[in-house]
Amino acid sequence: MNLSNAKARLAAGDKELQPALQKLTDAAEQTLHAGPFSVMDKKLTPPSGDKHDYMSLGPYWWPDPDKKDGLPYIRRDGEVNPASNNSDTDRPTLEKMRAAVQTLALAYDFTDKAAFAEHAARLLRTWFLDPATKMNPHLEYGQAIPGHVTGRGIGIIDTRGLPEMLDYVALLEASPAWTKEDQQGLVQWFDAYLKWLLTSEHGKDEADEHNNHGTWYDVQVARFALFVGKEEIAKAAVERAKTRIAEHIAPDGRQPHELARTKGFTYSAMNLSGFFDLAAIGDAVGVDLWHYRTADGRGLQAALDFMAPYADLQKKWPYQQIGEQNYRMALLPLLRRGALAYDDPRYETFIEKLPADEVTTHRAQLVYCR
Repeated sequence: MNLSNAKARLAAGDKELQPALQKLTDAAEQTLHAGPFSVMDKKLTPPSGDKHDYMSLGPYWWPDPDKKDGLPYIRRDGEVNPASNNSDTDRPTLEKMRAAVQTLALAYDFTDKAAFAEHAARLLRTWFLDPATKMNPHLEYGQAIPGHVTGRGIGIIDTRGLPEMLDYVALLEASPAWTKEDQQGLVQWFDAYLKWLLTSEHGKDEADEHNNHGTWYDVQVARFALFVGKEEIAKAAVERAKTRIAEHIAPDGRQPHELARTKGFTYSAMNLSGFFDLAAIGDAVGVDLWHYRTADGRGLQAALDFMAPYADLQKKWPYQQIGEQNYRMALLPLLRRGALAYDDPRYETFIEKLPADEVTTHRAQLVYCR
């Protein structure tokens, strides 16, 4: 995040950022009525019998129409089974909690409105700290497939939003609503979760994935390790990203593993976003991923340069991309982060190709402000 630039511009009366700030504060006001959210809210019970255990279903798995009971489920890549995205399991609830905390914490940082910090703290305590409602720090039952498995390493992608959430939690430390005891409790939770990621069979499986799953595993390990004060673990995860860059990114910037999917643009942007997060963590541990390049030119900037021209809606995306509207807006934060990391205004010209009304109100205007 680069909030100081946005605050300075707003303080100087810059009106360009006002639409984004207004949308943020409006969202925060609405979010005051959201939650609290808990793993105890789900309708189903995990195989352990303990509702404190997180559980979710693989989103692209569906009942077999040729089987009376639908078992075992069959895969339809890119097509989300609604049963994976309702209140039966935890994934949508986790996402609501994460999004609410980030909205409230960011709005608090810009407005100093105490109610925003107070509700964000309440949501965090409910999900992570309160004995009656907290999530156990593991994902043994993440992305289960009925008829196949009760959980998979692939399910660890469900918590890929938590590293970014921790950046926003840091904004709450200025508020009396988030106490030192709360912070210590959250550190303990993530320390336990980090240990599970590093030692469990699911964690080892996810570490060995060779697409966006492997990238986001490294993001989680690196960010959680940094959060709990284990910098060497964080640094090792960032260093490992150099190998992933060589595996994931072609010399011309394509990401072949992601382009093989039915949502090639979405997954390419998602994977690159994970690499950018690792590069940002690298800034904190003395590893420069932004400028890392293999001998044949594979690197983060090459990947960004490959995707950037497709901000132009008139330029046809030449790979498969099913089922999503407005998917190219995923480029906005990538382009803005690229403009900052590489001090290259060229990326701002690509942003001009995106829908102007959506750009002006987007949170990236504040979070990655030049």
